[in-house]
Amino acid sequence: MNIFIGNLNYRLQVETLEQLFAEYGHVDSVKIITDRETGRSKGFGFVEMPNDSEGEAAIEGLNGSEVMDRAMVVNQARPRE
Repeated sequence: MNIFIGNLNYRLQVETLEQLFAEYGHVDSVKIITDRETGRSKGFGFVEMPNDSEGEAAIEGLNGSEVMDRAMVVNQARPRE
């Protein structure tokens, strides 16, 4: 399951995000999207979890939770249109 995470603190590290999601199950990959020119975080990212039930538990458990003074938005990623 591909999970979208929005409203991230710009200083949040990939390792921290991975630890948060690992509490709910196996994490395949974590990616925080950065600006091509500055390398600075854009404040959102994606987490890939192979087990859908673990992914849904992570979405339910982490959506709205505060990390580094920002309430994360966590939901299932949808393909671009």
